[in-house]
Amino acid sequence: MVQTTGPLQPECFCFYLLIDLPSTDSDSDYYRCWIEWFINLEGKEYFCDVDEEYILDRFNLTNLPLEVPHYHKALDLITDRLPNTPMSDELRGQIEQSAIHLYGLIHARYIITARGLVKMLEKYKRGDFGVCPRVYCSQHSLLPVGITDQPNVKGVKLYCSRCEDVYNPKSKKHALVDGAYFGSSFPHMLFQVYPTLKPAPSEQRYVPRIFGFKIHAIAELHRWQADQREEQKKRLGIASDS
Repeated sequence: MVQTTGPLQPECFCFYLLIDLPSTDSDSDYYRCWIEWFINLEGKEYFCDVDEEYILDRFNLTNLPLEVPHYHKALDLITDRLPNTPMSDELRGQIEQSAIHLYGLIHARYIITARGLVKMLEKYKRGDFGVCPRVYCSQHSLLPVGITDQPNVKGVKLYCSRCEDVYNPKSKKHALVDGAYFGSSFPHMLFQVYPTLKPAPSEQRYVPRIFGFKIHAIAELHRWQADQREEQKKRLGIASDS
């Protein structure tokens, strides 16, 4: 069971304590709040911690009450303010899922703020999002991105600023994370704010060859030879093979 560093507040229901995780004797078992617990879950490593002040500012949550079931309870859970009132296991599960969804939508807004960009930049510099699988990108660091800003459509992808292409995460748990929780603008906003970090595009391209000859050059040679044969047949009055 996950434990906290201090006694629980009697008036609050710390829902994340109900989640079973592998127990160890390390300090990683101790989480002070729901957000800290959530971003330390396996598969949630792409997320940063959103400042509570940002979450509590209603302006930052505009329109989210319309998108998230059990919005108020989910918000209370994220901010560790959910009252300790009796509820069914089914309702608890619904509130937890709503809290995860709500945090993801808030996260997408937060990471394009000045403070959010700084936190994600730190993760980018550490290589928390992995490296580009393309050989000629020389293990350039990746950034999470959503193909669309609409939730429940596409999972998160990884963007390489060197080849300017996107890739699927290696981990299935990462691939299941909604791309809308990072948004389609984040990596490009990061390089707008920190332009010196954007690398020069990779000019190296793989060229297919057969016995050392470029395939397209061989194809052009074959087409030229075929044209020459057809011309010769016409001159000799021989019917075309076609």
